[in-house]
Amino acid sequence: MKEILSGSLLLMGSLFILLSAVGILRMPDLYTRMSATTKASTLGIGLVLIGTILYWQDFGIASRAIAIIVFLFLTAPVAAHVIGRAAYLGKVPLWEKTHIDEFKKSVEPPETGSSTPE
Repeated sequence: MKEILSGSLLLMGSLFILLSAVGILRMPDLYTRMSATTKASTLGIGLVLIGTILYWQDFGIASRAIAIIVFLFLTAPVAAHVIGRAAYLGKVPLWEKTHIDEFKKSVEPPETGSSTPE
């Protein structure tokens, strides 16, 4: 039974990692590629490691796999955010069909009004 469950998790994880690779190739710009990559690959690696834990049922393997999962879930979104922010500030263009740019107003310099300090 453990072989079927762990094999299923390994297969699902591998499919999510494959989906992540397809997302890199198919998405139109850097920002959507990062979104697909971060979410799908983190979930895929997590499923592969959980499948490994269930198959081996060893404390040493389980503790290392859980540490890797926690590390990935903490660092992957932060890394994607920092890379996306650096790309935006570096003027990497958005996809031409992007309609909403909520970050634009937070990085534009404030307008200087006609009021002068007295």
